[in-house]
Amino acid sequence: MFEGFTQRRVDVAAGIINARIGGEGPPLLLLHGFPQTHVMWHAVAPTLAERFTVVCADLPGYGDSSKPEDDARHAGYAKRAVARDMVELMAEFGFERFQLGAHDRGGRVAHRLALDHADRVERLALLDIVPTRTLFEATNMALAMGYYHWFFLAQPAPLPEDLINAAPITYLHAKLARWGSAADAFPPAVLAEYERCIQDPATVHAMCEDYRAAATIDLEHDRGDEQARIECPLLVLWGEQGLMHRHFDVRETWRVKHAEPYSVEGEALPCGHYLAEECPNGVLAAFDRFFVGR
Repeated sequence: MFEGFTQRRVDVAAGIINARIGGEGPPLLLLHGFPQTHVMWHAVAPTLAERFTVVCADLPGYGDSSKPEDDARHAGYAKRAVARDMVELMAEFGFERFQLGAHDRGGRVAHRLALDHADRVERLALLDIVPTRTLFEATNMALAMGYYHWFFLAQPAPLPEDLINAAPITYLHAKLARWGSAADAFPPAVLAEYERCIQDPATVHAMCEDYRAAATIDLEHDRGDEQARIECPLLVLWGEQGLMHRHFDVRETWRVKHAEPYSVEGEALPCGHYLAEECPNGVLAAFDRFFVGR
């Protein structure tokens, strides 16, 4: 995986970010989701590196990046803090402005990054999410059943950690099998990497802290920035076999968070939740049109 890429461990204020960098051209930062690592971009990053300098990062707490310190407010896992870490990462590589593609939890970081650091983001692509506050405030029985893990992982420590650590591989496979994903979407080498990471109790705790932050400090920040808007062109993608579009008009949820006159594009891909692994050609085609202008 990631032939031609270099693995780097970069110091930022919050610790160390593990990342891979490869290719030439304008910088493109790719952020992963739960319960994965930067490896989720394995099927698209080499092709993107033919025309971009691609940076694939492990979010703080995930993969081989540092695990932020705990505190009562979960501040180290706030999307505002993680967004700042990503800005520092790109600056260390010499990139003050960049394009940004992000899936799932990484998409929530990317949303906050686009609000707090609007001068850094040239174009933004978000994969299979709606805004955090939008999801929480629309929760009903159907949504809670489909996304129960939001409420399970956000429970106080150590209950979710203890339950996951009792059978981490079982839990991982259950998550990867949900939301319409195909059984063969994850090659053995990729699955082995996800299994390696989730068997670290520190990673499991960090994942829970990510969701605890989403249910607390992230909502505080979102409410405080209620009038803030994304000020760059925006692409939103979602999976036809996933759940998000069954509960929301995905494009519309982002249009109302977006500033004119910038465009908001959106389309469904023929896959489940894990777009970049289930439908890499679809993601590449959409990224080509959006980031390259083909």
